[in-house]
Amino acid sequence: MKTQLIEKLNNRTATIGIVGLGYVGLPLALRYLEVGYPVLGLDIDQNKVDQIMGGQSYIKHIPSEPIKAHVDSGKLQCTTDFTKAAEADALILCVPTPLNKHREPDLSYVISSLEMLLHSLRPGQIISLESTTYPGTTDEELMPRIEQAGFKVGKDIFLVYSPEREDPGNPDFNTRTIPKVCGGVTPACMETGLALYGQVIDQVVQVSSTRAAEAVKLMENIFRSVNIALVNELKTAFMKMDIDIFEVVRAASTKPFGFMPFYPGPGLGGHCIPIDPFYLTWKAREYDVATRFIELAGEINTSMPYFVVNRAAEVLNEFEKPVKNSKILLLGLAYKAEVDDDRESPTYRIMELLEHKGARVFYNDPFVPEIRPSREYAHYAGRRSSPLNDDYDLVILCTAHMVYRDINLNKIGVPILDTRGFFPDVDGKVFRA
Repeated sequence: MKTQLIEKLNNRTATIGIVGLGYVGLPLALRYLEVGYPVLGLDIDQNKVDQIMGGQSYIKHIPSEPIKAHVDSGKLQCTTDFTKAAEADALILCVPTPLNKHREPDLSYVISSLEMLLHSLRPGQIISLESTTYPGTTDEELMPRIEQAGFKVGKDIFLVYSPEREDPGNPDFNTRTIPKVCGGVTPACMETGLALYGQVIDQVVQVSSTRAAEAVKLMENIFRSVNIALVNELKTAFMKMDIDIFEVVRAASTKPFGFMPFYPGPGLGGHCIPIDPFYLTWKAREYDVATRFIELAGEINTSMPYFVVNRAAEVLNEFEKPVKNSKILLLGLAYKAEVDDDRESPTYRIMELLEHKGARVFYNDPFVPEIRPSREYAHYAGRRSSPLNDDYDLVILCTAHMVYRDINLNKIGVPILDTRGFFPDVDGKVFRA
């Protein structure tokens, strides 16, 4: 059974099932299609499925043309009918793993997706989980459910964990060129996982277990979280000393060894860095381990929107205006520049905090013309991007989209609070946060 599956994967006749057609699943599906595999997309969102089957991309950095071509050729089929999973030889889970309101891991999307698949599983399939999670998820949560359904992992069904490493909007790396870490539950699972990814990824990095692979993803993002917290803390200290943190980082970056630049901002955003560290801190408590360093970094990063709002109050005060009833425009809703991904964006928290203080808050983002429904900020759904003009008391730059380079600071009669070190320093016009 393993030999037959590996042969189908290696000769590219295996049907690849992608469960979750979001920022991770859709690029991965296109990569498999690019090298000739037939792909079955599974998603619970009928609108998303309809768009893809209509040949349309709903993600800014993914063009519609290849989607339409693959749909027209019949190689790409998408559906909300999870019973179709029986047609796939591989099932790759790319579903969200958010935190609940207590900042504890929420595996409901992973578990519910697997349970919808269980009734359609058959011997000779491989299942790969790509969603970020704590060490132990694959063998503690997925494997028991698969075996309770009557399959033997490593013999009937092959199970691996391979964390996604997508970086939307990055022009230097793509799905093919980013090395892929993979760990299997058994040696047979690992061998099958290497065949699954070996045809589409330039380098597959084998680790000893699914737990090790799960830990790799957490370490990568905790590394970023801790270092961003460090520069955020340095920013607040240096600001008191009238030192520009961005100038300091740029100068320190000229050292050719022993230094890696990280830049401060208004808080953390995206589906990984604000969330992943808490997956490890939660799991570590099971082993009576206190991850104080990671938790402190989380506290610093989650406090940054409060810092920005306090700075906004200080700037408005210089112009003899209170926060209450002030009209404030936030530049950039996406969590990072040049993408339309607004998940976990700190701009939302800044918006909430300012409105709680009585401000009238608007946003501008050419990549997010209208706020889409979301789990945490459903009350903002439908709000539309507003134009930049002089009809505000304060403008706060939250996301450094390159289009904002075109702003003529000399013609804007509004003070700008810059959280990214994006604008040149103009006395009385640009303020740092």
